[in-house]
Amino acid sequence: MKATCFWMLTAILVVGNQAADFNVKKYGAKADGKSDDSKAIENAWKDACKSTNGMSNVVIPKGSYMVGPIKFQGPCISHQITIQADQVKFVAPSDPSKFKSQNAWVVFQNINGLNLIGASFDGQGEIAWSINDCAKTGKCNSLPINLSFNKITNSVIRGITSLDSKLFHMNVLNCKNVTFQHTTIRAPDESLNTDGIHIGRSNGVNITDADIKTGDDCVSLGDGSQQVNIEKVTCGPGHGIAIGSLGKYNKEEPVIGIRVKNCTISNTMNGVRIKTWPASPSAGIARDLHFDNILMNNVSTPILIDQKYCPYNQCKAEIPSRVKISNVSFKNIRGTSANRVAVKLACSEGNPCQSVELSNINLAYTGNNGTATSECANVKPKLIGHLFPPACQLSST
Repeated sequence: MKATCFWMLTAILVVGNQAADFNVKKYGAKADGKSDDSKAIENAWKDACKSTNGMSNVVIPKGSYMVGPIKFQGPCISHQITIQADQVKFVAPSDPSKFKSQNAWVVFQNINGLNLIGASFDGQGEIAWSINDCAKTGKCNSLPINLSFNKITNSVIRGITSLDSKLFHMNVLNCKNVTFQHTTIRAPDESLNTDGIHIGRSNGVNITDADIKTGDDCVSLGDGSQQVNIEKVTCGPGHGIAIGSLGKYNKEEPVIGIRVKNCTISNTMNGVRIKTWPASPSAGIARDLHFDNILMNNVSTPILIDQKYCPYNQCKAEIPSRVKISNVSFKNIRGTSANRVAVKLACSEGNPCQSVELSNINLAYTGNNGTATSECANVKPKLIGHLFPPACQLSST
């Protein structure tokens, strides 16, 4: 009798710890690539989110789902919620007017303990690229991004793909302790402002094993990005991996503790760079920024600090940037440069860079106009190990 009671109690405990499944097909999702499955998926999410089971699974069977815009909204009662979407393709409306005032197609907001597994998100951005008027207006927020992660904590995003976003592929904002693993991003080189993963005002973001081909920065870090690790990213085409741009707006939050390592960057406009606007409305901070073991293949300006960043000439370039850059290292960076100036450290005249290190740099120029060179302004870097091109040979400090 005692053995029977123990078995019954054990069974109850095991069942109590199992996740509850919420299959979107039971909520009416068609997965035929034509019907709008947004409501069915949102309803499955809402029930999973308010489940008292402790763990919930939103199950999305393989297929093509026309959705959007769509929002996965928290907070959730469930302590851990998984969206299981292997072999699933979400397809966005191709017409940008379908989004009206919404600035994102798929939104994950205010969720603790999210696991997003698998899934491909096709933004169908070709029409949007043709009407993107950033170059004329300087305003780039009129088109929706593919995926918005806002106020996400203690979460893992694994094995997802973002295709042909109308604007940024992923925006990571106000997040904490979030890991992106095995991410794939695809858009043609000519797609405007299609940053791969943009991070802002977030702490403890980890990106590892990403393959990014797009029309802008593969990874970009805005103000408030802190303790971010970027590792094993293959980037190109695109604009490289960038901290910034910073200093455009008033009272931006500091950028601290960025580490980029073990990456390969190929056929991009830049390699690794830090960019800040001149004429900053308020002082800013960017410190503890480290780039290590980066392979460059035919990259224009593989190493760049640009404190006169001024796209579309929408600034007062003659006024120095007020963003203070310090404790920066570029180590073990090798490969080829498409420009003669392979290393350019153009720091602010008003706030010269402090504690910048160049260590073991080997970058060969692929053109026919001589050998690779470097340029420096308003910085006196610490030089360690083998350095080619010779560091700061045209220094104006």
